[in-house]
Amino acid sequence: MKLKNKIAAICLGLITLSCKPVSLSTKTEQTGVKQTPLFSKGKKIESKNFTGTAYLEMLVLSDSINPSYIGNVTFEPGARTNWHIHSNGQILLVTNGKGFYQEKGSPIKTILKGDVIKCTPKVEHWHGATATETMTHIAIGVNTNKSSVIWLQPVTDAEYRP
Repeated sequence: MKLKNKIAAICLGLITLSCKPVSLSTKTEQTGVKQTPLFSKGKKIESKNFTGTAYLEMLVLSDSINPSYIGNVTFEPGARTNWHIHSNGQILLVTNGKGFYQEKGSPIKTILKGDVIKCTPKVEHWHGATATETMTHIAIGVNTNKSSVIWLQPVTDAEYRP
């Protein structure tokens, strides 16, 4: 009887080890269902404060009742902001893709879907997509009635490479 129990335990163990969890990407590949973006891509940003192609869909405009803005920003591969400063800071919620965030004097950080970046007030920084992947984030500006954005020089290609 003991031998049968040992054989059953070994078989059960082998079956368990042979099972692998199905990841979200595997499920997507198996079903052929593509995830659609939560918000519209918006309009192409026509600004000297960006390098490459980026899109903006404003979700909330700042007003006297809610002095904050919320925008959905999509960066195509290689697209990025110029160096800039938010006098009251900014919050970025990465919703898709892979990108970079860098504060002046610090190394570039890779940012991924699900990351939350708190841009410190009055700290020079930039953000954007990697050279090969798009990146989308929700940008939240707070206390816009008391703040401003100071746009600076473009991020050079040498600075952009991690």
